[in-house]
Formats: sequence, C-alpha cells, structure tokens
Amino acid sequence: MVSIADQLLQASAFLADEMDSLSFSFPVAYTYNPLKYAWAPYEQYVRRYGDSEKRTFFLGMNPGPFGMAQTGVPFGEVDAVKNWLGIEAAVGKPSLMHPKRPVDGFACKRSEVSGRRLWGLFRDVYGTPETFFKDHFVVNFCPLVWMSESGANVTPDKLSADIQERIDALCLSHLESMIRIMEPEILVGVGAYATNKLKDASSAMPDRTFTIGTLLHPSPASPVANKFWPQRPMEQLRDLGILPVGK
Repeated sequence: MVSIADQLLQASAFLADEMDSLSFSFPVAYTYNPLKYAWAPYEQYVRRYGDSEKRTFFLGMNPGPFGMAQTGVPFGEVDAVKNWLGIEAAVGKPSLMHPKRPVDGFACKRSEVSGRRLWGLFRDVYGTPETFFKDHFVVNFCPLVWMSESGANVTPDKLSADIQERIDALCLSHLESMIRIMEPEILVGVGAYATNKLKDASSAMPDRTFTIGTLLHPSPASPVANKFWPQRPMEQLRDLGILPVGK
C-alpha cells in the first residue's frame, strides 16, 4: 500500500512539473519553484509530519522570499524550520535568480515575519511539533514565488487573468488531491485568498462536508496582524474548536 506521505509527495512532484511548464510575463521577471530546488527539506517535512490523516488542514497562499523559497517548507522561516520542526537539508538554486533575492537555503540570515509568527503561534499553543502535527498540517496553495524586475514580491492576484486561470486549475486539482488524501474535517485558510481557494475546492467535492474557517494572515503588511497578533488568531482557533484544552 502506498503511504499517505508518498501520495502527497507524488501529488506535489506532479504539480511542480506542471508549474515549470508555465511561462510568465510582466510584472513577473523572476520565478522560483522551491518544490524543485528545495525538494529535499520539503520531502523531510511531508515524511516526518504528513504521513497520517489529519483533522485540520491549514492553507497558505504561496511562498515568501525568505520562507519557503529558502527552506521548501510552507511558511518556512529558517529558525522555525531548523530549530522547532527539526528539518534541515541541502537546497539548490533557481535557474534564474534575482541578485537582491538570493536563495541561500538554511544559511539565509533573513527572517520571514509571516513564518516566524505562524510557527511561533503553533509552538506556543501546542508545545511540540509532534503535538501540533498529530491532528494538523500546513500546505500552500501555489508553490511558486514571483518577483518583479526590482525584486519586489508579486502575489498571484497581480498576474494576468489568463495565467491566473491556468494556475488555479492546476493548484486546485492539487489541493483537492491533498484534501482527499488527508481526509480533514476542518479547512482553515491563512488569509482571505487561501480561504476562498478552500471554498472552491470544497465546492468541487460535493461528496464531502467540511467546516471552513479563516486564520488572520500573519504578514507584516497587515495592520490588523501587527496590532492583534497573536490574540486574534488564538480567538479564531478557539472558535474553530481546535485549541488544546486549557488554552
């Protein structure tokens, strides 16, 4: 029998190949696919923490330049991945790399605020990664990082409508596969974009019933997150019924 981790990895490898077949125009000047050059730590992440069905499925949008782009792990701020998740592996390079956004892997000195906040929240609430991942898992909707000529991050919603449609079709198919493999009851979007993608995936699976919720996105670009982190996400986790007893 094929393990859950192997099924997830097969789905992700297929998505990575499909993403590599796409081409992008303005405002995109550089595209990074960490599921290719940072596959080794991503595989560690899935095999160590994703080899079982989960009650809760957290979904992010796409990698940040100092998070998953460096470590291959969703919201993969280097310190959190290395010192809390206990994951470290060799990371290669994108074929074309912006000089202001180098991929240094686990040697990266920059800290991604979103990843530090999210994994820090889970660390503070659940204590150990084993406790968190017993019932929960975190993935991203899209594996690609896009940057403009200046090196600024380009989010999926800034892409042209036709390429957005192609990306959505591929990523939604992958998302549905991940959900069917892991059999979660609760789907949680980290931010409104991810929540909408979970709703789209749920609509494509009329044979399944889910509770769908939103977790405040931890980005420092969000004034609400800057003011109310971690109080607001704690309230949201409590409302979804996924906080440990006593929290």
